[in-house]
Amino acid sequence: MSRLTVLGSTGSIGTNTLDVIRQNSHRYQVYGLAAGRNIDLLAEQILEFHPSVVALPEREGKDQLAGKLAALPKSQWPELTTGPQALVAMATAPEVDVVISAIVGVTGLRATYEAVRAGKRVGLANKEVLVSGGRLVMDAVRESGADLIPIDSEHNGAHQCLRAGNRAEVTKLILTASGGPFRTTPISQLALVTPEDALKHPTWKMGNRITIDSATLMNKGFEVIEACWLFGFTPAQVDVVIHPQSSVHAMIEYSDGSVMAQISATDMRMPIQYALTYPERSQAPVPKIDWSQARRWEFGPPDLEKFPLLKLAYECQRAGGSATCTLNAADEVAVEAFLARKISFPSIYKVVEHTVSKVANRQPATIDDILELDKESRALARELIARDAKVGAVSALGLAASKTAPPVRA
Repeated sequence: MSRLTVLGSTGSIGTNTLDVIRQNSHRYQVYGLAAGRNIDLLAEQILEFHPSVVALPEREGKDQLAGKLAALPKSQWPELTTGPQALVAMATAPEVDVVISAIVGVTGLRATYEAVRAGKRVGLANKEVLVSGGRLVMDAVRESGADLIPIDSEHNGAHQCLRAGNRAEVTKLILTASGGPFRTTPISQLALVTPEDALKHPTWKMGNRITIDSATLMNKGFEVIEACWLFGFTPAQVDVVIHPQSSVHAMIEYSDGSVMAQISATDMRMPIQYALTYPERSQAPVPKIDWSQARRWEFGPPDLEKFPLLKLAYECQRAGGSATCTLNAADEVAVEAFLARKISFPSIYKVVEHTVSKVANRQPATIDDILELDKESRALARELIARDAKVGAVSALGLAASKTAPPVRA
């Protein structure tokens, strides 16, 4: 029986992972759960899955959780831990076979890196791990021999496609994108969209940040960066196509022009289970495509003028070094500002582009270097937003959000 640590157990990937475990309780056992502020859900998970260790960011959350568990005998409590080192400990524990890395942001970077160094199988659903620290993490994979299996649907699809033939004969990877809620919205109206509009993803139910990143196509830019690290592609070998139906997740093109595609229902439990069972396959608790039903699939190129963050992601990956780390940090700050109605939707790009242009590009040698770069980049992005707010709606970068804009329907 495999024992798992789930980093980010109360998020979308975490809850889906636990559902897969629930369906396969004869094969998997939970060792550790790490969560953020959703104490109520975490308490329910503890009662159902009986982990040995639970990690929370701060002491306050630990105290709240203890209150939720007060009715249980102390002998049935998991060990309650806090802080970044608690994540590392539960990810590298000798009892653990598999780590699901699903914490949003760089918070999960060190724990994931150390799990890889320890030779664990890692199901990777945290984009920031490779976007910010791709070179260090992949060097650790090669040194330890760890399995790093992507859970993101597009990269998981690519992983499956690449099993179908000789990697040396593959010339291109094609990642699909739904196009987000503004696929058909005129570029002239994007300055008027609200956070509520941007959070209406047409296909997936996800957290706020990744949903906004999908609306700007920044999420697809991060996926291009991840794909380069995971599979050894150059940016020029990774294409993005808009596929609103989200049934084809990835395709690979061979030197003779043949194309292989991975197709499945839009249900994250399938790639999660794939990461757990690889190289085997087993029945997954997801719907299968009904081929007796008529269907139409569309494919088209992304509009890089309308969604310039995708183009910027390519540029940062080509630049190498710490450019993608700064890209990620600035984007997270800009998305937070947009959700708080401090800047407009198009200004997410302006904040990110300006920050990337101002932070010196260098080669981080350690996880601490990456975290310091991340901190520096966030500080500059926040300074830019704060400075713009002080000078009012008319500013050099035009970051101010519209306060009277009506909702825009995609």
